[in-house]
Amino acid sequence: MSDVQEATNQLLDVNLDENWRSIQVTGSDPRSESEHLQVTVGATVPTGFEQTAADEVREKLGSSCKISKDRGKIYFDISVESLAQVHCLRSVDNLFVVVKQFKDYQFKETKEEVLKDFEELAGKLPWSDPLKVWKINTSFKKKKTKRKKMNQSSGKEKIDNGQGDKTDEKDDKKGFTNNTLDSHILDYYENPAIREEISTLVGDDLASCKDEKDESSKEETHPEVLKFRVTCNRAGEKHCFSSNEAARDFGGAVQDHFKWKADMTNFDVEVLLNIHDNEIVVGIALTEESLHRRNITHFGPTTLRSTLAYGMLRLCAPQPTDIIVDPMCGTGAIPIEGATEWSNCYHIAGDNNPLAVNRAANNISSLLTKSQIKEGKVSWGLPIDAVQWDICNLPLRTGSVDIIVTDMPFGKRMGSKKRNWNLYPACLQEMSRVCRPGTGRAALLTQDKKCFTKALSGMGHVWRKVHTVWVNIGGLHAAVYLLKRTPQAFVHPSEQDRERTPW
Repeated sequence: MSDVQEATNQLLDVNLDENWRSIQVTGSDPRSESEHLQVTVGATVPTGFEQTAADEVREKLGSSCKISKDRGKIYFDISVESLAQVHCLRSVDNLFVVVKQFKDYQFKETKEEVLKDFEELAGKLPWSDPLKVWKINTSFKKKKTKRKKMNQSSGKEKIDNGQGDKTDEKDDKKGFTNNTLDSHILDYYENPAIREEISTLVGDDLASCKDEKDESSKEETHPEVLKFRVTCNRAGEKHCFSSNEAARDFGGAVQDHFKWKADMTNFDVEVLLNIHDNEIVVGIALTEESLHRRNITHFGPTTLRSTLAYGMLRLCAPQPTDIIVDPMCGTGAIPIEGATEWSNCYHIAGDNNPLAVNRAANNISSLLTKSQIKEGKVSWGLPIDAVQWDICNLPLRTGSVDIIVTDMPFGKRMGSKKRNWNLYPACLQEMSRVCRPGTGRAALLTQDKKCFTKALSGMGHVWRKVHTVWVNIGGLHAAVYLLKRTPQAFVHPSEQDRERTPW
């Protein structure tokens, strides 16, 4: 919640007078309008987790949310003051402000007539308020980036002091000591790899900051024409036109209307044309890249999206002091997301592959580095550990874990379908041992549904299936199984066989 408050403060600091000067609006004072400006924001979310995203919107923004019939999208109304909080939502991938929504658009019979209607539509849409929101959103991102660069500059000074002669190094360490910085954090910042990563990041940002100043001075004297592109996302079988044809003709009309310059790669504004059967939604993108990439810097062959990791964790409803384990963590997307959002729980990331554990540890270190630079002060870390272990023989006490959340091998990129028939039953058995009877729960993602269902059928005495969420993972039809640990105490199979054997 601290991230939300900080982001809100940053947005409120934006000089609205400066923002509005660059937008030509006739009529009443734009600043007074902005105070009451209400817009509809659309968000793409992991398919199957639309309800989870809607619940987060209601919880954090207090806004009612509508789930679209087009899977993977939600819509909600906000005031412009809440724009920063929207960017802090953990369950959304991309954001856009809605220009106009047509719930039952009547398409003409021929392709030429439909495309002609698209051309005429561009000049009839209410662009004014959405463009105001886009402008504020862009200014907010620039202001946030500048603050980040200022913090990084101060962070770089500390790091450079540590790279100087011995006298400077002593003075630097003394200054860190005065700030109650422990020796292990000093070792962390003296790590050459981490130091190089921060220095590169700071150097690049300082250079870009200089470029921004030069560009802003140019814009004041010679305002540049905005560059744009139109992206069409179409779903439905009854359309007589292609996505490219719709984007081409609609984009041409937008260009004629605003006199903008078309650019498919280096664009300022991205106009969205979403078509699902008879529903059309025109919007303006508020995110340049998906928010699901927020935590991961070291990717593996099967890195899970952070938004999907959040949805899986939220299904289990973590409570303060819960111990949450990902026994097959890969790059650590799930435990890192958990430690970021549920910092009052303890998270353990484990994997049998040393490369995976190393990637998870590096992602944790990168996140700590970003936190240190962002806050400009000592960061005491996250409630998370990374361990190498055997999933079928976990070094954890029986009944000591509250929640298990993991992405199980699909048998595609990792492992094989044949191995899963032995792996899945062994995993479920070991998970039932460490999971707390009666209250423990698990959210397990897999595409190998047949194998999982078979393995679960033999574990009915320790696991009860509560819910199944169907998701799309890179074009693969997968499922998240929410399981509840039964009250029955765990009995090792060898002990069961001994009980059954007559003396």
